[in-house]
Amino acid sequence: MLKVLGILWNSFKMALQELKVNKLRTFLSLFGITIGIFCIIGVLATIDSLKSKIKNDLSSFGNNSVYIDKWDYSGGPEYPWWKFVKRPSPKIAEMDFVKKKSELGSNMAFFVQTQESFTNQDNILKGVNLYGITPEYRNIHAFNIGYGRYLSESDFNRGVPYAVIGYKVAEELYGKADKGVGKTISYKGRRLLVIGVIEKQGSAIINGYDYDKSTIVPYNYFASVYNPDNSNPSIMVQAKPGVPSRALQEELIGIMRQIRKLSPTQEDNFTCNDVAQFKDQVESVFGAINQGGWAIAGLSLIVGAFGVANIMFVTVRERTSQIGLKKAIGAKSSTILYEFLLESAFLCIVGGLVGLFLVWVLTLALSSVLPFTIVIAPGIIVLAFSICIILGVVSGIIPASIAAKMNPVEAIRTK
Repeated sequence: MLKVLGILWNSFKMALQELKVNKLRTFLSLFGITIGIFCIIGVLATIDSLKSKIKNDLSSFGNNSVYIDKWDYSGGPEYPWWKFVKRPSPKIAEMDFVKKKSELGSNMAFFVQTQESFTNQDNILKGVNLYGITPEYRNIHAFNIGYGRYLSESDFNRGVPYAVIGYKVAEELYGKADKGVGKTISYKGRRLLVIGVIEKQGSAIINGYDYDKSTIVPYNYFASVYNPDNSNPSIMVQAKPGVPSRALQEELIGIMRQIRKLSPTQEDNFTCNDVAQFKDQVESVFGAINQGGWAIAGLSLIVGAFGVANIMFVTVRERTSQIGLKKAIGAKSSTILYEFLLESAFLCIVGGLVGLFLVWVLTLALSSVLPFTIVIAPGIIVLAFSICIILGVVSGIIPASIAAKMNPVEAIRTK
């Protein structure tokens, strides 16, 4: 054990000496390692953080859920909006029929939305999402109430003008989020009593449900003010535990075709949008981005490996007489080999540490401007330093082997 620690210490001291004596040469040689590790950690950390944020945003659509809508959510450059706009809008009566017929669905909710400007005395907030929902909505879309309470079953049935407002709405209209409960907000000459404020959610990347800037009211109240057909209605259906959303989607297509009385030759005049399919698309997109990041990092690491190998060849030549003396006083060839391999690995780790520091600085800068925080996961750091060690061993194996095989007499004579 002491022998191993001695080899490690000697290798570490030689690596530090190389850094002190030949600063510019070492820096230029390790630059490729630094850039490679910077690319690996930077790409993986950014992609993982972005993927996590998008998955959280997608969860706002409800886990294992299918949306029955006249619009197809897939989008794309050739999106036939002209065909979808002519389709009939989903009706709440259709949701009641689906609830009776579906064997795979559990929670179901009807959802409508529009945008309004809300006021409180002299404070005005424009572009607030006004959502009209049915009771089971919150079973599909989980969110917490920060202050006050949520809509009760009685509130839904009676269609009372009660509202649960978003955190940003409360802050903008009342100064502080907790000041909104029990107050009224106005729009179009109408008033809503605020009974609750939703916990702060944060900004979203994808166009999901922006609860921070929203007002939620019972569907029956919403329908008394607006025409639901013109308010982007949709039916949300969540699968029972253990039921794949794909199976639920196929069942709902059959039920909706029955409701709409479509013949076998007629195409669907609705779309059952499976949220899980969007998550699969996210995985495939980020998989391709990861491959691109690894390709860039791989090129930098190859360049860096040649730079480290060059340092080790020069180092072996400069220390030939020292190697001869060590072998003459009894040092084994394996000890010489391990010392140079470890020195090469230490040099690569130094390059990796510089790359990690640069990524850390970059994450601080980007996290302040992006709508999500970039987090460097411990697993990514372990992976990066494992690459450094492997790269160091590979880069130093030939120079270390040359040093280990030297004849001590000839090595001592070398100047």
